[in-house]
Amino acid sequence: MLEYGNSKSAPIDRVSAGPFDSSEVIQLKPSVDFGALQIPIRDDVSLKLEVEEVSSRIVALTVDHQGSSLQLQAFSAPGSEGIWHDIRAALDSSIQSQNGKTETVVGPLGPELNAQIPTRDGSFRLAKFIGVDGPKWFLRGVISGPALADTLAMTYMIDIFRSVIVMRGVAPMPPKELLQLIAPAAAKKAIS
Repeated sequence: MLEYGNSKSAPIDRVSAGPFDSSEVIQLKPSVDFGALQIPIRDDVSLKLEVEEVSSRIVALTVDHQGSSLQLQAFSAPGSEGIWHDIRAALDSSIQSQNGKTETVVGPLGPELNAQIPTRDGSFRLAKFIGVDGPKWFLRGVISGPALADTLAMTYMIDIFRSVIVMRGVAPMPPKELLQLIAPAAAKKAIS
């Protein structure tokens, strides 16, 4: 990863095509508000919050579409430097240390990590890690399912990723801290 240094990693058209910073969005499409992330409403996807058992903290948002899934997490990042290259190197090292296999490729968003992650039963789970450095935030996606072998489905998952709006907030935060996700108001009403 040395060839990238600590430069920001983002497609050249990020400001106009996403993923977006909340300050860059002029007209909001109808969307679901999860705190740090806003996702435009789509009829053909289901949204699921992932909760850490120990802390009951929401740690990720997963978008499912026709058997494929896109897990989303947003992190704080320095304004002047990117963190995707570091995070990707750490993921690569972690997966390799578990006897998994990885390959760094360049996709529509920039560098990606294709991975074969070992499971407890001795098989492998396939995943593609994607990431974009924005202004003072980093958005990571993990794609799994049929989209890994279907170009059209993968294009759709990337489109979902690019439609995300990151609500970073202005409070100072250390780099790589998970931005807070919350259950939407409608979901809270349904629970209570």
